[in-house]
Amino acid sequence: MENPGLAELIKYLRSNAPTSPAPADMRAWFARILQATPVPSEARLERSTCDVPAYWITPPGADTSRVILYLHGGGYIIGSPETHLETVFRLAKCAGVRALSVDYRLAPEHAWPACREDAVAAYRWLLGQGVAPSHIAIAGDSAGGGLTLSTLLALRDAGLPLPGAAAFLSPWVDFTGSGDSAKTNAEIDPLVDPRGLAMMVGAVLQGNDPVKSSPLFADLGGLPPLFVQVGTAEVLLDDARRLVDKAKAAGGEAELDVWEHMIHGFQAFPRYLPEAISATERVGDFVRARLAITR
Repeated sequence: MENPGLAELIKYLRSNAPTSPAPADMRAWFARILQATPVPSEARLERSTCDVPAYWITPPGADTSRVILYLHGGGYIIGSPETHLETVFRLAKCAGVRALSVDYRLAPEHAWPACREDAVAAYRWLLGQGVAPSHIAIAGDSAGGGLTLSTLLALRDAGLPLPGAAAFLSPWVDFTGSGDSAKTNAEIDPLVDPRGLAMMVGAVLQGNDPVKSSPLFADLGGLPPLFVQVGTAEVLLDDARRLVDKAKAAGGEAELDVWEHMIHGFQAFPRYLPEAISATERVGDFVRARLAITR
């Protein structure tokens, strides 16, 4: 079935493709394309006292005892709490909580695993502020989804109490690009190019082993409930599928939420897609249920 909004979004993204691989140029491009969705006037970034740069996003009426620790996407090279303000505000509003959006260190200035260290530090800070682990959900999109999984594994391996849940929007969890969808969807996903991902891997890992650095290939036992959302037209479709399969095989609880014909990052473009709103509501419902939030 034809989806005019999706066709218009794909046209918009293809006509506004990046023209330079330089990090500064890519960051400016990314901020520019995400301006397609206006930020509500009530959505604001409030600097926290966290040990790493992180910002509170508090929707009206939010239960401030519950927190989404949000890790933005952008291939570990681009993106910020500012570029993701609209999406994170909308997610937090759907869940009825506030969010702490982490401005983690980016590559190539800071190689892996600097970003993971920042995410772990932000989680430790929340615990130090008296937020119960069961009242925290970690969430992220794309590279932020991969960072979410890496952070969970680091917390588990350090013996820290784990959050109540984790949510993933189109996660990038395999630095080796071994999923079949990296080939089958390469020509139809306008936002992710497998060749671009390969270039990003070099800039991010800077000599670290791509297999050992990929959270997908770790032992996924002992994790909290996971909610993984992805579109069928995504290059990263099989990253999401394999994450859920591996988590279940390790004895965990994981739900795969698949959206037909949707492309990478579709949740960030409600101006074009009503599906973006519905999808974010589903993630919010998951967080609300897992953190025991009453309406």
